[in-house]
Amino acid sequence: MARGSVNDLVAFLAVARERSFTRAAAQLGVSQPALSQTIRDLEARLGLRLLSRTTRSVAPTDAGERLIHSIGPHLDGIEAGLAALTALRDKPAGLVRITAPDHAAETVLWPALARLLPDYPDIAVEVVTEGSLTNIVTERFDAGVRFGEHIERDMVAVRIGPDLRMAVVGTPAYFTGRSRPTHPEDLTAHRCINLRRPTRGGFYPWEFEKAGREINVRVEGQLVFTSLRLIRRAALSGFGLAYLPEDQVLADVADGRLVRVLDPWCEPFPGYHLYYPSQRQHAPAFAVVVDALRHRQAST
Repeated sequence: MARGSVNDLVAFLAVARERSFTRAAAQLGVSQPALSQTIRDLEARLGLRLLSRTTRSVAPTDAGERLIHSIGPHLDGIEAGLAALTALRDKPAGLVRITAPDHAAETVLWPALARLLPDYPDIAVEVVTEGSLTNIVTERFDAGVRFGEHIERDMVAVRIGPDLRMAVVGTPAYFTGRSRPTHPEDLTAHRCINLRRPTRGGFYPWEFEKAGREINVRVEGQLVFTSLRLIRRAALSGFGLAYLPEDQVLADVADGRLVRVLDPWCEPFPGYHLYYPSQRQHAPAFAVVVDALRHRQAST
């Protein structure tokens, strides 16, 4: 295919990445039959089958995977270059996609975006909340949010939030007839509410530190969630001890609904950071969003 249509390659990438003709057609603004014909014509010109189709799924063949890896970065670069031309507009414009945990989205991203976006009506932001460690390059996100110590070295990291602390809490009723833990290892004798890692399958360990000594505890209990909000609700219902970001339970502790334990073992740690590839060209809209999210120490 010496002079094949770039539009056909864009169509192929959309189907391969979405793993669906229906979703890809909606994304491209074309009908599904027209998109199917485009892919068939491309395969005919190449003399290769690029997609394996069943009644339930679509997946790239080996040839399709090779084509994705060879043309994907180039087409993404062209798209980013065109988006960068918005610098010539009066105001930045375009879509910025960010993946972040629920807690970060609620406590850091949304407050900043709520202040920013009214002044930039041409900027659109998509925030995808999930607990898994998403590959932002392959999933085509502009940036992701993680704790500072969990970011790869080849990424640019921008601090977007203050230091955080965790809190171990339970209801007063839960502690009736039970001794309160004074050391992290005491948690093995308590019912605890676990948080599951969506991608790795196991549970998040409860991490503690005091005077430079670090201890990770694997706890057990009757309940497991992937949502911090549900963990808090279960703790308030007396189902056991919860390990949650301090800001989520301060009001409950102040009102006496929850009792905090192991406070000396919950030292502050680096908070949320926005991360993105250092080599990628970003549009002006992305730069505006990053600057709005950047954490600034409160003046004293």
